[in-house]
Amino acid sequence: MNDIRADSFLRLIRRSQRGRLKIYLGYAAGVGKTYQMLLEAHRLKKDGIDVVVGLVETHGRAETGALLDGLELVPRRKTIYRGIEIDEMDLDAILVRRPSVVLVDELAHTNIPGSKNGKRYQDVDELLAAGIHVISTLNVQHLESLYETVERAVAVKVRERIPDHVVAEADQLVNVDITSEDLRRRLKEGKVYTQDRIETALSRFFMPANLEQLRELTLREMASQIDSKSRDPLADGLPSSPDQIMVALSSRGPNSEALLRYASRLAGRLNRNWYAVYVQTSQESPLAIDAATQRTLSNTLTLAQQLGATVFTYRGDDVVKTILQFAKEYRVGHIVIGAPGSKIPFWRRLKGESSIMERLVAEGKGINVVVLNTQPMPEGRLNDGQARVTENAQQGKEEKKHLVLGRDVVLPDHCILIWDETLEKEAALRQLLEACCRERPEILESTREVLRMRERQGGTFVGDNVAIPHARIEGLQQSLVALGVCRAGIQDAQTGHVVRIMVLLLSPAEPPERHVETLGIISRLVRNDQLLKEVLAARVPMDIMRVIPQREQRGKAIRR
Repeated sequence: MNDIRADSFLRLIRRSQRGRLKIYLGYAAGVGKTYQMLLEAHRLKKDGIDVVVGLVETHGRAETGALLDGLELVPRRKTIYRGIEIDEMDLDAILVRRPSVVLVDELAHTNIPGSKNGKRYQDVDELLAAGIHVISTLNVQHLESLYETVERAVAVKVRERIPDHVVAEADQLVNVDITSEDLRRRLKEGKVYTQDRIETALSRFFMPANLEQLRELTLREMASQIDSKSRDPLADGLPSSPDQIMVALSSRGPNSEALLRYASRLAGRLNRNWYAVYVQTSQESPLAIDAATQRTLSNTLTLAQQLGATVFTYRGDDVVKTILQFAKEYRVGHIVIGAPGSKIPFWRRLKGESSIMERLVAEGKGINVVVLNTQPMPEGRLNDGQARVTENAQQGKEEKKHLVLGRDVVLPDHCILIWDETLEKEAALRQLLEACCRERPEILESTREVLRMRERQGGTFVGDNVAIPHARIEGLQQSLVALGVCRAGIQDAQTGHVVRIMVLLLSPAEPPERHVETLGIISRLVRNDQLLKEVLAARVPMDIMRVIPQREQRGKAIRR
């Protein structure tokens, strides 16, 4: 016991040598996080504290920008990445300047590839380790453990996320809160976004129901953090109560990340340690599972560590026996497991066979078994991977779900992908091809090979920003088109060429004139500079569904 308390006190000593972290937490853009952070900077400066601005994003908000006057700004580091100049926080310059306090906005930001750290919160950790105090900002939806919760609540896949421990270890957490009505009023007045984005924001992400749910999540998170910080830090190392939490992981689970995030939230609410346990059977040995499954498993275990779990891997063919033995040894009171993907056939049940879940419930005496349905959200609600698709919720009206290009060439909304971060050409092509073939999965692999062979012969480009990969496919009856937009750039590793728009065209092999005709229509469209600007400015696929017909109505190249 004395050793445990000594270790805990040593952690406190080390903690005292680090800088302090203060986070202004909000539920959406525009609530005033950055504004409040800058107000505090002026108060600190007035009191004689050496405070500098490491990075602040005003997003064109005049009131926020005005507060930068009178504060010392550390110049940003300019980097050319794939032909695009990008400004990032200059971590090394701040370390050399060594202020007492530095402002670092948008804690969940992802740094450009090649940066010293992949994430801004890792930059902040270096500043704290150097003894520099940091004030930062964060929206609640960027917490890793809330990923599925936010997706269900507001139909948005959050790309940039940070581990929960970053917030849990912050010295101060301040909730910046205004009512959803006031936030929408600020939005209408142009104090959040530029004029061209206001109507789209009001009818989508900033709908009252979305804002209320995010606001509630923020208040709950604040309550949880206050409760957690009220504990005696010297008690952290005491022997655990028989109510610890564990997640039973599988290499073939449909969504193990959801299990981990749920367990992380549960552990936080109960103030308990938690474990992630993977039992490797002989059928799941490294030699028995494919490389993709191994990568998925590795990523799952890495996420478990980021969320604060202690990760264990065991070998054994009796998964239930191994899990229950672990639960007994580590005083586990809650086991979190995913619902079975399929039912056990009746004839196997006659032989006495039951699922892992059923055995855990039957044999885990005194243990609460939490069974989660981790199946992904229904197709069409949100697109997978890095692309965003948003439903039209305004007034319950259904908008057009496709455009028609030329003769019988359809561009459906699920074939419009928007990527927030830089993407390799192969990854972009793969996602566009999968979108094209969603209704014809049987032709996916053969089409992939034809397209690969066509691309080896050379790419098709229009100007500097648009690539049009295309191929004629045997057995195809109707042309298929998919559009991808990536403002950060789509990189061709072999040639070094960077584009920001990619249009994939798959045409029937016969007649060849049909392919040429459609290719010509697409080429004429993407030569319209104003149209390209509006497409690149689009935040969601429906924006593109609107701007293309509006721009091309006179030429009748596209009709609704």
